[in-house]
Amino acid sequence: MTEELERILSQLTQPDNAIIQQATAQMKLAFKDPAVIPALCAVMTSSQNPQVRQSAAVMLRMRVMKHWKKISPDHRESLKAVVLQAFQQETEHMVRHSLSQLSAVLVKHETPDRWPALLTLLNQSTKSDNPQDRQVGLLLLSKVVSSNPEPFKPYYRQLLELFGAVLQDVSNPSALYYCILTLTAITAYTGSEEMNLMRSLIPKLIVAMKHLIKADQDQASEAMEVFDELMESEVSIVVPHIAEIVHFCLEISADTSLSDSMRVKALSCIALLIRLKSKVVLKQKLLSPILQTVFPILSASPPPGQEDPEDQEKEGDDDDEDSETPKHFAAQVIDTLALHMPPEKLFHQLMPLTQACLASANPYERKGGLMCLAVLAEGCADHICTKMLSSVLQTVCRSLSDENQVVRSAALFTLGQFSEHLQPDISKYCSELMPLLLGYLSGLNHAKTGHITKAFYALENFLENLGAEIQPYLPTLMETMLAALTNSDNLRIKELAVSAIGAIANAAKEMLVPYFPPVIDSLKGFLTDIREEVRSLQTQALDTLSVLARTVGKDVFSPLAAECVQLGLNLADAVDDPDLRRCTYSLFSAVSTVSPECLTPHLTAITTIMLLSLRSTEGVTAHLEEDKQFVLLDDEDDEDEGGDTVLDEDGENEGEDRDVAGFSVENAYIDEKEDACEALGELAFNTGVAFLPFLESSFQQVFELRDFPHEDVRRAAFGALGQFCRAQHKVWQENPTEENHQALQKLLSVVLPSFLETVRQERERLVVMAVLEAMNAVVKSCQGEALQTPGRLQEICHAIRDVLKKKTVCQDGGGDEGDDDEQQAEYDAMLQEMAGEGIPLLASAVPAETFYPFLNELLPLIMNKAKSTCTEAHRSFSLGTLAEILQSLVGVAGGRSVAGRLSNRLLPVLAAGVRDSNAEVRNNSVFGLGSLAEAAGPVLTPDYPMMLSLFSSLMSKESDRRVIDNVCAALCRMIMSNTECVPLEQVFPALVSHLPLQEDMEENKTVFKCLTFLYSHNPSLVVSHMKPIVSASSHVLGTKDIDTETQNTLLLLLLLFSKKANDIDGEAEFLIMDRRIGGLVHRQPLQ
Repeated sequence: MTEELERILSQLTQPDNAIIQQATAQMKLAFKDPAVIPALCAVMTSSQNPQVRQSAAVMLRMRVMKHWKKISPDHRESLKAVVLQAFQQETEHMVRHSLSQLSAVLVKHETPDRWPALLTLLNQSTKSDNPQDRQVGLLLLSKVVSSNPEPFKPYYRQLLELFGAVLQDVSNPSALYYCILTLTAITAYTGSEEMNLMRSLIPKLIVAMKHLIKADQDQASEAMEVFDELMESEVSIVVPHIAEIVHFCLEISADTSLSDSMRVKALSCIALLIRLKSKVVLKQKLLSPILQTVFPILSASPPPGQEDPEDQEKEGDDDDEDSETPKHFAAQVIDTLALHMPPEKLFHQLMPLTQACLASANPYERKGGLMCLAVLAEGCADHICTKMLSSVLQTVCRSLSDENQVVRSAALFTLGQFSEHLQPDISKYCSELMPLLLGYLSGLNHAKTGHITKAFYALENFLENLGAEIQPYLPTLMETMLAALTNSDNLRIKELAVSAIGAIANAAKEMLVPYFPPVIDSLKGFLTDIREEVRSLQTQALDTLSVLARTVGKDVFSPLAAECVQLGLNLADAVDDPDLRRCTYSLFSAVSTVSPECLTPHLTAITTIMLLSLRSTEGVTAHLEEDKQFVLLDDEDDEDEGGDTVLDEDGENEGEDRDVAGFSVENAYIDEKEDACEALGELAFNTGVAFLPFLESSFQQVFELRDFPHEDVRRAAFGALGQFCRAQHKVWQENPTEENHQALQKLLSVVLPSFLETVRQERERLVVMAVLEAMNAVVKSCQGEALQTPGRLQEICHAIRDVLKKKTVCQDGGGDEGDDDEQQAEYDAMLQEMAGEGIPLLASAVPAETFYPFLNELLPLIMNKAKSTCTEAHRSFSLGTLAEILQSLVGVAGGRSVAGRLSNRLLPVLAAGVRDSNAEVRNNSVFGLGSLAEAAGPVLTPDYPMMLSLFSSLMSKESDRRVIDNVCAALCRMIMSNTECVPLEQVFPALVSHLPLQEDMEENKTVFKCLTFLYSHNPSLVVSHMKPIVSASSHVLGTKDIDTETQNTLLLLLLLFSKKANDIDGEAEFLIMDRRIGGLVHRQPLQ
């Protein structure tokens, strides 16, 4: 049989498909004979043809992987012996490589302690005096350990001592390479006992890497993964050597003679270090060298006659994936610095470099300066808005008229980033920016779709958040976009116009209604055309249709709702495309906001395709260390009669257990899972009881994704889990059966512990922020129901405490206790704010006395951020949170008593905030003082003179309308709480003179409630100011500025006025009658 097998294997290596097909069929037959194992062993050790020896090793490996249990014990033992014998006598590298892979598969079944001969061989070869033997031994070691690192744990100490010696053998680069691969494999499994040994390897590792780079950049690039693994698994190992690692990576990054992939690896390593240990990077004064190295890379000119990838005009230019270039990763390093460094420290060193670039005569340096500004926008938004928005906007606008298109493109990208991240501040520059953008767009050459794409990107992002400010530009915008839809032959231009209409709709909302018919006609045309070439346009049309569903109003969109659902289902059925499916899910969830009943008949079909998307592994590519010529034999035993079912059941059929070198996932499939999660959550909430039959299966599938490798999917999954809880709570409220109540408690008992665990253990800050947001929403909706489980309130409070103290994993374990609050990245502050928002929600969900012990522990952590040395954002957050807590105490049992006990601690802090230089801080402090008066009641009476004096002083010089509105509301709360302590003859005229409210419309409720209250206590005082009150009323009655309850309160007051004072020209009566006739008022029974 040996000779026959050698012949077949020889044929399998021939470059002739017919011969290979015939040999494959013969090989499948041969595999049915148990003697095939010893025969393949004989070929593997005795054939003179190295390709045949390699093929025999690969066949044996496939046999072991797929059907280990079918191999008899005798054959197993002989195979273990033969593979080691073959390995020792082999001289060809490719055969050794396959033999080491075969050994690695055997180790998965026969642990090292059951294969002592392997350990002996590894020990002898890796310590041999012969460099070739050491190299071969390390090859075998890297394969067997990488395939199954855990069983080697007892030998880690010996291995690390071995690596210490091997890494100094810099004349043997292959040995270095295999050594580093093995170290990478075991890093995640090492424990505290190996820490010091691991640490001592870092300097040797850096020296070894430098030599490996000179010998083989491809191997060195792969070996660089060791730093990522060390940082991701146990960052404390590298902390003492961070400076050495950073300088090493900077050296590689700056070396233009090295390959792009090598330099990219080094830059991404720096970015990871910044993300995980930004404080150490700062303390070790590494920020300056990082910037000094990264800036020249960011602003480098491409080789003569070439362009950067993002500046090239490509056919059918689409949103290309980010290019893997050093320039792109240099920008990513600055982006990471912006997200993880205190802005003051970063900008101090970065702005001189940026300004030098912007002033350069070299267009690529000007572009680099703009790209730097662009990537700073997300992480340092507050800093830019408060310190330099006007000046950087002027720079960007000037760059839009630069002579070089490369610079103009960068300016457009920067403006798009600013528009996305610097809201709402940037919208204040609408009158300057809109004419500039419209003018720029009108002058563009439509053939250059790449540049037009950038112009649309800037315009869209700016439009999206304009709100009512868009009105003067709406006719021009819609005329431009509708013309592009009807007149342009360029599909990309049509796609951009469709996308822009979505952005316009987000801002214009009901103002878009006059343009709705032609827009819908165009979209329908695109959505019914299923040609491949219009797929991208079709996807965008679905996206914009979803936006329209949410923005133009229920009355306008509802007639189309059923048709839209059917259209989405038809497309999902007809076209296999993840982007298209993703957009149909968004459409379904958008329709659920206006017409949930249209979805009810289709929920089975809709949830089925969404759950398939969540389960699917489509788009996941496993990179196999496999010999491609043998893929025909992948299913070689699938036709065996009998036995296989049993093997499958006991887990011994290893058919899928290949040597996987890694996985990659296409972004479109990640986006599809993310959108499916979000849509399921929204559908569950909006369709209510109709979704109940699908809730459990949806929940189970989404719950499994909480550990998904990609953070965006995890984030969406946690959001959906919160929505499922809120959906079940709504169902229980509408149908208060015991079954629904138990279902709610069961959901909460799984979801909330999962949230709390994630807050503590998740490494990605944005995921933790999403979990806190979801948990806050659950507490807000479910109130006390969310806190029924004994100890749950304490667990949530402790999670909030840990975030405020920076003790969670994503906060780098807190760093130094003495960190100043102002030395904090903006996103770290946002994370703490998200946690802080949970405190007033908890305060409103349980009796005040129950919450008081936890509030007592949390309050100092909030109040600490109100100090004058803290940033404006921190002070605003602190005082706003205190105010919201007091407002929550107003509405709960025992709230007055607890607020009274807190008043001595809170009053000085809030009073100091009223004198703050920042308007938002003053506003929150004023709101807090009013809420304290309302919550604490009579106990605050002695402090009224001080508070009134404070407000009087403030009003004499205040120019911010929101602050003035809040002073009015605070005075109203004080009046309603302790009327006799307020000198109404002085206070009331001042209050009325500042009506109507102009910015904080929510406080209309407080103001008109107070006016009605005062009328019942002191009618003559109110009547004496009737004209200004009626005038103020006329501005809000029948508008969105007041809710129905406030409208009825106001109507009651006006009705009382009309009866009391017929001498005001019937104005009040006229108003009432006019509003009634207009159908703007829905009267409710008046109390």
